[in-house]
Amino acid sequence: MTEQYTTHHDHAGHDHSHHVQLYGHLFRIMLVLGIPTVAFSPMFGHLLGYEVTGWGLWVAPVLGTVMYVWGGRPFLTGGIDEIRARQPGMMLLISLGITVAFLASWAATVGVVDAELEFWWELALLVVIMLLGHWVEMRSLAQTGSALDSLASLLPDRAERVVGDRVEEVSPGELGYDDEVIIRPGSAVPADGVITQGSASMDESMITGESRTIRRGEGDRVVAGTVATDSGVRIRVTAVGEDTTLAGIRRLVDEAQNSSSRAQRIADRAAAWLFWYALVSAVLTALAWWVFGTPEQVVARVITVLVIACPHALGLAIPLVVSIATERAARGGVLVTDRLALEGMRTVDVVLFDKTGTLTTGAPSVTAVETVPGWEDAELLRLAAAAESDSEHPLARAIVSAAGERGLEVPPAVDFASSPAVGVRARADGRVVQVGGPYLLQQEGLAESADLAGRLESWRAQGAIILHVLVDGEIVGALRLMDEIRPESAAAVAALHERGVQVQMITGDAEAVAASVSRELGIDRFFAGVRPEDKAATVRQLQEEGRRVAMVGDGVNDAPALAQADVGIAIGAGTDVAIASAGVVLATDDPRAVVSTAGLSESAYRKMVQNLWWAGGYNLLAVPLAAGVLAPVGLVMPMSVGAVLMSLSTVVVALNAQLLRRVDLSPDALVGPGGDGGASRGGSGDRE
Repeated sequence: MTEQYTTHHDHAGHDHSHHVQLYGHLFRIMLVLGIPTVAFSPMFGHLLGYEVTGWGLWVAPVLGTVMYVWGGRPFLTGGIDEIRARQPGMMLLISLGITVAFLASWAATVGVVDAELEFWWELALLVVIMLLGHWVEMRSLAQTGSALDSLASLLPDRAERVVGDRVEEVSPGELGYDDEVIIRPGSAVPADGVITQGSASMDESMITGESRTIRRGEGDRVVAGTVATDSGVRIRVTAVGEDTTLAGIRRLVDEAQNSSSRAQRIADRAAAWLFWYALVSAVLTALAWWVFGTPEQVVARVITVLVIACPHALGLAIPLVVSIATERAARGGVLVTDRLALEGMRTVDVVLFDKTGTLTTGAPSVTAVETVPGWEDAELLRLAAAAESDSEHPLARAIVSAAGERGLEVPPAVDFASSPAVGVRARADGRVVQVGGPYLLQQEGLAESADLAGRLESWRAQGAIILHVLVDGEIVGALRLMDEIRPESAAAVAALHERGVQVQMITGDAEAVAASVSRELGIDRFFAGVRPEDKAATVRQLQEEGRRVAMVGDGVNDAPALAQADVGIAIGAGTDVAIASAGVVLATDDPRAVVSTAGLSESAYRKMVQNLWWAGGYNLLAVPLAAGVLAPVGLVMPMSVGAVLMSLSTVVVALNAQLLRRVDLSPDALVGPGGDGGASRGGSGDRE
C-alpha cells in the first residue's frame, strides 16, 4: 500500500480521518452495487446452477463498470503511485487484478473471448473485499488526537503584558521580545523569558521531567508552559513563537513522527513478492501456451492466472488481525493507535522507562517520619498536617494526605502564614508549629538536631525531600517525602527481564534519585538529569547501538522520545501530547501493561504470518494450476475450482484471526501479581 493511504503521520490527522471516511463510504456503496453484480453474473449463475438471460445479461457489465471506475479508483491511483515510486505493493497487485478482470469481462460480454472468462462477479468481490480490508485497516490506525495541537494547549489563552503604568491582556502570539509580562500564582508562563521581579516555585515537570518544583528568582530563565505554583513574578520575554522551548519540542516530535512513517509493512512486502510472482507466472504461461497451445488458450490461461493471482485473503490477512488485536487490546486496557507499533513491539530488546509518573506515581508522599526523643511519630505528623492544612503546595497536600491515611485527628490551625522557599507557620493545639526545608533552620538560627543527623544523611543520599518540623521554636523531628514507586513497577521490570528485554530508565531528576529507584527495581541502566531534547537523542543513541527501543512515558518532555522510539508507549493518565506521540497508549497507569503489549504483539504477529501463508499458499497452489502446469496429464484447473479455493482461503484467514480474541492480556496472566514487588519509594531534593 502506498504511503498516501497508510500511516497516521502523513500530512495531518484530518487527512487520515478523510481516508477512513473514504474507504468506509466506498465500501458501503460498493457492497450495495456488488450484490446485484454478483447475482447477475453469468459465470456465478453457472456455478450455482441458474442461468442469467435477457436484460439481466447487462446488469453485471453496467454495475461492474461503475464498481471498477468508482470503487477501484483508490487502488488504481495507488497502483500508479507505486509504479512511479518503483515500489510495487498491495495497491499495484489489486489494480492488476481488477483491471484484468474488467477488461476480460467486457471482452467475454461482447464475445471477443470465451464466455468462461467473464469475471464480473470476481471483480465485484475483489473491490468490496479490498475496500473492506482497507477500511478496517484505516480505522485501526486512527489516532485519538494530535500531539502538536496538544503541545499548543499548554500555553495560556491570555497573557498580562505591562505597558507603562497599565496592564493589558493579549494572546501569547501577540507578545514580542523584551515585553514585560506578569505571571500570577497558579498561572502558566506564556513565553520563554527571564524573571525581572519576584520569585516562585515553578512546576517544570511537563517540560523537564523534574518531579519537584524548582525555585526561580530574579535573573533565572523560565520556559513557556511551566507554572508558577505559589507566588507571582514578572518576566522579560526572551523568545516567542518558533524560538521557544515548547516549539523546539514540537519540531522534535514532528521530525521523529515523519521519519518513522517510512517504515515498511509486512503486508506490502508480501504483496510486492506476489506481484512479481504473478507477473512472471503470466509471462511463463503465455510462452508455454504459445508454444504448445492455441492463441485462444494463451489469452484464457494468462487472464485466469492474473485474476487468480490477486488474492482476496491477502487484502484481509493483516487488517483483520490488526482490527481484532486492537479491539482485544482495548478491552485489556491497551489502546493501539499505530499498527507499526503493534508489529514492532515483539522485536524490542530495550524498554526505556521515564521515571516520574511512569515507574513512580509522579507526586510526593510522606515515606518516613523521624522524631527526637520524647516525641511520637503520630503526634509530629498530626501537628505538621495542621500547620500545612491551609497550604496548596504539593508537599503540604502530601503531608495532610499522610495524616488522613493514618487516621490521625488533625487539630484546627490559626494564624497561618506561608513564606516562599522557607515553609509555613501556624498555631495548633496552643503551640506554634513550623514546617519547612533547610532555609527554615537558617531563618530561625538553628542547626540540625544531632539526634536526626544520621538518618537525614541517609535520606539525602536517596535524593529525598526533607522537611523539618519545629514546635515552639525547637526541632522535634523531620519528614521524608519522595516520589513513590508504583507497587507494580518491580513486577513489570522482572517480567521484562524474563523475556530477555533490558530495562533502562531516563529522568530529569537528580542522579541520587535515579540511582535509588534503579537499585530498588533492578533496572539495568539509567540516565539522570536529562532534558527533553536529550531524551530523544538518548533514544537515537540506543538505536545507533543496534537496539530496538520501546519508550514508555507520560509527559510533554517524553513526547519527542516517544515519537523517536521504535515503539512509543504512553501512560494513559499522562498528557495528551505524550498520548498522541505514541503508537500504544496504556489506559491504566500499571507498567505491567507494557508486558501485556509485548504479549499481544507476539500473538498478533503469529496470526499475521499464519494468515499471509494461508493467503500466499493459495497463490502458490492456484497460480501454477491455473497456468496449466498439469495440462500434459490432462488436468487444467477450471475457474470454478479457482473460485472455491479463493473463497476457502478468505474464510480460513478470517477464522484464524478470530482466535486472537482468546488471548488473555491481563497483567496477572502475563506477569503474575504485582504486589509491592519489593519496591520502595523514590523522589528528589530538599524543599527550598
